[in-house]
Amino acid sequence: MSHVPFPLADDPDAPFPPAALALREPDGLLAVGGDLSPRRLLNAYRGGIFPWYSDGQPILWWSPDPRLVFRTDAVRLSSRFRRSLRRCDWQVRADTDFAAVIGACADSPRPGQSGTWITASMRAAYLRLHQLGHAHSIEVWDRQGRLAGGLYGVAVGRMFFGESMFSAYSGGSKVALAALALRLHAWGWPLLDAQVENPHLLALGGERWPRARFLDAVAGLVDEEDRPRNWTARFGQLPAAELARAADR
Repeated sequence: MSHVPFPLADDPDAPFPPAALALREPDGLLAVGGDLSPRRLLNAYRGGIFPWYSDGQPILWWSPDPRLVFRTDAVRLSSRFRRSLRRCDWQVRADTDFAAVIGACADSPRPGQSGTWITASMRAAYLRLHQLGHAHSIEVWDRQGRLAGGLYGVAVGRMFFGESMFSAYSGGSKVALAALALRLHAWGWPLLDAQVENPHLLALGGERWPRARFLDAVAGLVDEEDRPRNWTARFGQLPAAELARAADR
């Protein structure tokens, strides 16, 4: 059956169409329009859907198949990288500078891309989600107080939906991802969504899951109680060197 992107109603509580109706080409395009209000965004994530569009386009909503997923106990760091981490003095924290992290993600060049999909409207929407305790930044800081790397995403229930990451210095995004996975696993959060595959994420242990399997898993996690809050105290400060020790265990 042919399908065109489903037009969303103005009501931010209006339901999304079933993700199974997403297009095969372009892979995962499901709906168009609506807004980036907190209610709309949270409803999207609960259904395994996320926004992704460029300036000059309407808001586009996606649920690709397959989906790239990390099990939080299965992020892989190479033995060479672990050796470098043992001498690393970086520290990882959460939610101390969300605006800087999303700004760095927006400004980082991407192979094959000109411009950014993290538009001014997207930045404002996710900053609002952060202020409400739903969106979080994982920050890798060097000894001079500079961001070496980081990532941000959205937490719903016991599910974390990664949005974007960056490295200011080599390995910065790897450290952010591994640190997040280590904390999530300790909290009993089994999965971390990475949306769309690329060779870098696959090398770090990302797995291609059929969309149906992913949606089944998400449905069982997003409704579990975990109140929205700032993560600075909960996450604590994690030395990057600890990631090497954790990977060796």
